[in-house]
Amino acid sequence: RLRSRKFCAAELSIPLLPTHPVRFPDPETALDEPDGLLAAGGALNVPWLTEAYGRGIFPWFNSDEDYILWWSPARRATLAPGKMKVSRSLKKKIRQANFEVRVDCNFDAVVAACAEPRKGQDSTWITDAMRSAYNQMHTAGLAHSVEIYLHGDLCGGLYGVSLGRAFFGESMFSRVADASKIALHALQTQLKRWDFILIDCQIQNPHLASLGVTEINRSNFLEILQRNSMIETRQGRWQFD
Repeated sequence: RLRSRKFCAAELSIPLLPTHPVRFPDPETALDEPDGLLAAGGALNVPWLTEAYGRGIFPWFNSDEDYILWWSPARRATLAPGKMKVSRSLKKKIRQANFEVRVDCNFDAVVAACAEPRKGQDSTWITDAMRSAYNQMHTAGLAHSVEIYLHGDLCGGLYGVSLGRAFFGESMFSRVADASKIALHALQTQLKRWDFILIDCQIQNPHLASLGVTEINRSNFLEILQRNSMIETRQGRWQFD
């Protein structure tokens, strides 16, 4: 997830949020261009992130920008648990069971791996402040990691935030082919058993579409989150079946 340009606070025609109290504008007021830009400012901590995800908002900014930027795109990429498209080659890898799946065993290592610049990129949106904030969410039992190991080495995984029966995916990585796909498959399989409603993948791209991720409009997404807010969160360290 890297944007094609940087934004500074002076050029943003959006609300500038104080660090206290936690208060977001209506997500439906997000800008059309750039798509979904809602507000700047606020803080990266458990109260702000919990409120944001519960309202369909997520942070995304470059380290050299003036403020935290908050987004709520007009179209939301989502995956229904149990509906992931699994290729024959991926099914074969899963059946071979060469990979070990763990959950919430090494959260910070997953975030650190996701923060490594990708091929052809020289920067990352997962800043030190972001890494610290999601570790706080993990300590609070609201952020989780799925880790894939090969011969004892961490080779892939993903992390995100869980509220109610919704999982808000943040990032994934692979050091060997298909490791992140195996992590997503393990996650969506378990979430189906737990009767989760959706996995939020934020912004659609061809790779996600190939895995069965589809788009819904923001209004429908927010309606789902409103109903989800009434459901108790599976808080604390997770264990998969």
